[in-house]
Amino acid sequence: MKKDLEIKIRVKQILKVIEEMAPGRAVELRIPPYAAIQCVEGGNHRRGTPPNVVEMDAQTLLKLSKSPQSWDQLCSEGSISASGTNSNLAELFTRVSTLISNFNEGLSDGK
Repeated sequence: MKKDLEIKIRVKQILKVIEEMAPGRAVELRIPPYAAIQCVEGGNHRRGTPPNVVEMDAQTLLKLSKSPQSWDQLCSEGSISASGTNSNLAELFTRVSTLISNFNEGLSDGK
């Protein structure tokens, strides 16, 4: 149970970073059963299934936050389901990973 709570907290932290880095409503990013957000500038989605959906489990999200270069491999393995013309979030995860890495380095340096 404690492990599940820790994963939920990490997922929500990463999704918050994504929302701040890529505000918008063009893509729905789903991490079941923990959360789903809308992000990336573009057309606004209002109801029903959005045209751009990215779905993955929590472990895949955590892996991407550390190794964004694995996006294509994870997609081809089926660990990431990405549909729609704006659903390739590889570049976004590269930026997210850099930001998280820099933040974590700052913490370990005592900054």
